[in-house]
Amino acid sequence: MTYAEALEYIHGVNSAFCKPGLERVSALCSAIGNPERKLKFIHIGGTNGKGSTSCMLAQVLKEAGYRVGLYTSPYIYRFNERIAVDGKPIADEDLARLTEWMVPIVEKQSDRPTEFELITAIAMQYFLEKECDVVVLEVGLGGRFDSTNIIDSPLLSIITGISLDHTALLGNTVEKIAFEKAGIIKMGRPVLYGGRDKNAEAVIENVANERGSAFHRVDHSKIRDTSLTLSGGRLTYGEWNSVDISLLGTYQVYNAACVLEAINILRKEGLNLDTGAVYRGMKAARWRARFEIISRDPTVIFDGAHNPEGIDAAVDGIREYYRDERIIAISGVLADKDYRAVARSISRVASSAYTITPDNPRALSAKDYAAVLFENGVDARPTESVDEAVRLATDRAVREGKAVFCLGSLYTYSAVIDAINKYTEK
Repeated sequence: MTYAEALEYIHGVNSAFCKPGLERVSALCSAIGNPERKLKFIHIGGTNGKGSTSCMLAQVLKEAGYRVGLYTSPYIYRFNERIAVDGKPIADEDLARLTEWMVPIVEKQSDRPTEFELITAIAMQYFLEKECDVVVLEVGLGGRFDSTNIIDSPLLSIITGISLDHTALLGNTVEKIAFEKAGIIKMGRPVLYGGRDKNAEAVIENVANERGSAFHRVDHSKIRDTSLTLSGGRLTYGEWNSVDISLLGTYQVYNAACVLEAINILRKEGLNLDTGAVYRGMKAARWRARFEIISRDPTVIFDGAHNPEGIDAAVDGIREYYRDERIIAISGVLADKDYRAVARSISRVASSAYTITPDNPRALSAKDYAAVLFENGVDARPTESVDEAVRLATDRAVREGKAVFCLGSLYTYSAVIDAINKYTEK
């Protein structure tokens, strides 16, 4: 099986609607010897911040000398990013080999797994083969019925924060979504809540108490002495003084505090995370598509925030770095998101915008989205392609001396990068 054939099989494994549940992925992992039972995990869920938190924590563990698996979704630029060991994505030949090995096992299943369930099983086997000491495991969607929730006893469960997203699947209140996310809490194992919503916190703490799990929270009052520039940031959190981070965006301060609190807990759980490794790891961590500078002439920054809370955080970052300057936006959204709230937020910082239609069947058309932005006072123009949007926006940025921000959907990232490589200088 070639790499291309492996991807074709993975993407097409099961197109039928499947009820939420862990039965299929459990059966699949059982058929391959339950590799997940031979690994140690840090399980990370939440509405926003999962990827950045996972990235920073994985880098700290690596700096401390551990062999670290990292499982994330969705991928940003290339499929292999979803499964990585010590920062290196799974090789094409390994993905092809493991997929080929899985095919006859999958075909024997009476209820065939979904794409995400198959990828999860492949990742577990790969992490076992690579003899990972710890796997940082990011939840795909929700928590209670997410495929990653087949693990039994994580070193720590982390819930980064709760807000309204995927409401059709997870519930239409913060409390309902918090209950679904709290499904990753395991009996007797500690959980850390990094969010600021008190109603969500109460739900999560209640589930933790029911399961005899030590409940920890990030104390945001301990965050102080923050410094933010487009070269990086610095914060003090509790006893962690002057911690440098390379990830940009005001929200990364809160993600970093969550990681530092997690490190305090993991030390008590027996992990040897020396102080030097913590400082090196926090500074070395890089994560694509989160307030990422993808061009400097002109300045173009990509932030894949795709729900109201995420967009608000991105806009807060823009206002922090650019104060009263107005920016040029490139944006595309999915129709099942609260795109009107997204447009209102973007209107706080953008003077003009070029809208695109993301390459996704759930996408809102560029024309309809431009109309919504226009209603909110933004000079918005629909474009036929990402390529056209980037060309027009960067030309305007040069003329007007402004920065360009790409906001609204991770699904546009690879196309934006390809266009940026055409029209700008790195």
